[in-house]
Amino acid sequence: MRRRSLLIAVPAGLVTLAGCGDDGKSDTAKSSSSPSASASASSAPPPKIVDGPLPAITAGTKFDEKPTVAKGTGDPSKNLAVKTVIAGGGQSVAENDYIQANYLGQIWDTAKVFDNSYDRKTPLVIQLAQGGIIDGWRYGLVGKKVGSRVEMSVPPTWGYGTSGNSQAGIKGTDTLVFVVDIQNTFNAKSSAKGKDVAQSDAALPKVGTNTDGKAPSITVPKATAPTKLVANYVIEGDGDEVKADSSVLVQYKGVLWDGGKEFDSTYSRGQLTSFSLQQVVKGWSQGLTGKKVGSRVLIVVPPSLGYGDSPPSGSGIKKDSTLVFSVDILAKM
Repeated sequence: MRRRSLLIAVPAGLVTLAGCGDDGKSDTAKSSSSPSASASASSAPPPKIVDGPLPAITAGTKFDEKPTVAKGTGDPSKNLAVKTVIAGGGQSVAENDYIQANYLGQIWDTAKVFDNSYDRKTPLVIQLAQGGIIDGWRYGLVGKKVGSRVEMSVPPTWGYGTSGNSQAGIKGTDTLVFVVDIQNTFNAKSSAKGKDVAQSDAALPKVGTNTDGKAPSITVPKATAPTKLVANYVIEGDGDEVKADSSVLVQYKGVLWDGGKEFDSTYSRGQLTSFSLQQVVKGWSQGLTGKKVGSRVLIVVPPSLGYGDSPPSGSGIKKDSTLVFSVDILAKM
């Protein structure tokens, strides 16, 4: 079984600038046979989208059920063929959104399945952005709604180009067929979803519980900062638990304990961020491990688990600062 394929760019935020994993390696080094591979011919003009021809789905016809797709007959379209097989009623997907989806990919004229997420029992979470995913997905899934099953026929121009993907057995002349079940979509307005948890300790910061996509307030008390890590639910979701080696998609805001000044925020940048917990400061990796997807977590990071006496240059963080974060765990990748 292939390892999951992830394209994780180094986040723009500060939490990854120190305290990376011991080997300094990220998931970017993993084998890549899914549509997250960066070999897409992204310089091509936008494709004409047509509704066929497409092979029949002969089994696994329900949403989020592993499909069996027939071999393509005749010549595939030279255009991008896209069909909504099951119409969902959720939020519409926009370009640059992150989507969470199960999918199967096979080759048109052989029906050889080169990758699928159903057997891994872990959906793919990836951004529909240029350079981050093959253009067939980037153009074909925009406008589709959460809860939809979409079938696509992707010619090389909007797949892996003339070089193909030798690791997956895809030639530069192969048209690819995908079935994609869109489970969720995330953008800069996404927030935690769950039950509010009482914040009764007056010696700890209070975090706002708004779920409108706006940055929550963080009120730091006039008290001595804790010397040990604090990682408490503010909103408790009901998703899977994050593991120590998980990668996550998050919204977050960070302020200094001393004075409460904001020093970093995905909300301010208007862009979600994703990373492996093995890439971040120890306060984050320890604080998020075991927490549930969908949650908002208050993390208070003492200097020993943050940046210590080596804060990032230009960050506004002084040596030996205690850091306070509100983190919304949107998805596990």
